[in-house]
Amino acid sequence: QVQVVESGGGLVQAGGSLRLSCTVSGLTFDARTMGWFRQAPGKEREGVACITWRGVTSYYGNSVKGRFTISRDNAKNTLYLQMNSLKPEDTAMYYCAADSSPSSFRQCPRFNDYWGQGTQVTVSS
Repeated sequence: QVQVVESGGGLVQAGGSLRLSCTVSGLTFDARTMGWFRQAPGKEREGVACITWRGVTSYYGNSVKGRFTISRDNAKNTLYLQMNSLKPEDTAMYYCAADSSPSSFRQCPRFNDYWGQGTQVTVSS
């Protein structure tokens, strides 16, 4: 059984930082392209950042470039998202996703891959 569990969300003031973590079990983590997505109230889910199974950063959303950094620790089966210079518009539920296909050539996981339940990030002004 595949489990994807996010943690690290919370309330932070604008300009602050948070680091999200995503721990995955039940699959070969080091062979999976991974990604962070977010969804704000009333908005569609959007991609934030993705990293391939080879450890290459494959995608950053325009709104987070230069502020967020995605990374992975295959020894710990964990994906990270370091978020700096947070803005109120970063407020959203943040989701972690794992590609269901190992050694995929995809840039990011898809909506029908493995997803976590999300962790809430709230940035106050």
